Amino acid sequence: MVAVGRVEPRGAARHALDSGQWFLVTSAGVLFAWAVTQTSVDGLSDVNAALAFGALVAFGELLRLNLPGDREAAPIATAGAMAYALLLQINGTPARQGPQQVVAVTAIGMIVGALPHLAAGRPTRLTAMSTRLLEVAVLAAAFRPLANAGLIGGRWESQLPVMLGLVIVSWLVGAVVSALIRTDVLRGRFGVTLRDELRVQLPIGAATGASALLIAFAAEVMGLTAVAVFAAPLVVTQVALRRNAGISATYLQTVRALARVPEIGGYVDAGHSARVSTLAVAIGRDLGMPEAALLELEYAALMHDIGQLSLRDPVPGGATVLVAREEQRRIAEYGAEVIQQARVLDSVADIVRRQSDPCKPGDSSQPPPLSSRIIRAANAYDDLVGSSADPQRVSAAVQRLRLEGGAEYDSRVVEALGRLVVQ
Repeated sequence: MVAVGRVEPRGAARHALDSGQWFLVTSAGVLFAWAVTQTSVDGLSDVNAALAFGALVAFGELLRLNLPGDREAAPIATAGAMAYALLLQINGTPARQGPQQVVAVTAIGMIVGALPHLAAGRPTRLTAMSTRLLEVAVLAAAFRPLANAGLIGGRWESQLPVMLGLVIVSWLVGAVVSALIRTDVLRGRFGVTLRDELRVQLPIGAATGASALLIAFAAEVMGLTAVAVFAAPLVVTQVALRRNAGISATYLQTVRALARVPEIGGYVDAGHSARVSTLAVAIGRDLGMPEAALLELEYAALMHDIGQLSLRDPVPGGATVLVAREEQRRIAEYGAEVIQQARVLDSVADIVRRQSDPCKPGDSSQPPPLSSRIIRAANAYDDLVGSSADPQRVSAAVQRLRLEGGAEYDSRVVEALGRLVVQ
């Protein structure tokens, strides 16, 4: 019996947490309960500092943002929590909060900052919040015992290497945990996912860590005023990041709108471009493509059929797999020319242009890029199956692609496609 697997789009939201996410969230909950209990027993050290840094964490959670790849970040909250963990003195008075107090103040601040989002009906990102809490907990557990025992003292030149090293370690822990969760959710490869995570998180992680260090050192002289003074640049940075994320989202929305033009004109079946894009991205991820290449692949797959607008008579059902090779090339070339008019998607245009080329051209030309080969196979599969979930039809389509593999279709791509749609 053939079972049709469900291929989810990139960054698709899930209503139920899987086992890895549940383990992370449960661990964060246990950590929070322990921290609050221990802080209640030991007593709160420096209430004013706890309130000030807790308020900064809550403010940062309120202003959390989405990064590329549907990642959530709260740089102001993270910087505030890290600074609280790294405090040595406040106006010359030694800071004595233990790691449990740092975790408790951070967690409570995060919860308070998340409440307005819940009230507005926005989804809670428990895994992202848990990852941030774990990152701060690692830093506090490593640094606070040293600081409270007086093992980190002297001038700032001797303190900075230790503090910077521990900030980097805690950031790496957070990146690894995020990569593990994304690998599990997206069914990708951990090595590729980790590289993507480090690439995306590095700029904002560097800004967050630097701000945390500045606040911690400035508090020695300026007191709690440093919390407000050095949070301001982070607010400006976050506004810029939010604007950049908005531009990226607008790009994708525009591409999706353009992809629907052939459907509205009756040139292809409804939902064809979205299905091909979803399947193509899943294949690319299965083959270990990095996130930047997956984004280009998604754009190209969404617009792969825009060249059909040049046809006088639509292809029946929009199934280009059934038309002659020269007609396929003409459609692909026209589509590439349309995309090139944007003047910012040249690489995407090249992917679309080469999608009609066989895997192994008979002439001396180079084989098409991997993204083009993926779109060719995904498009052919959807032309044959459409929105049908009939196991026999799915199996027959995959078998046909396998028989034509090697020359027409990339065998690795076809096998990856088979793993995704047939289980």
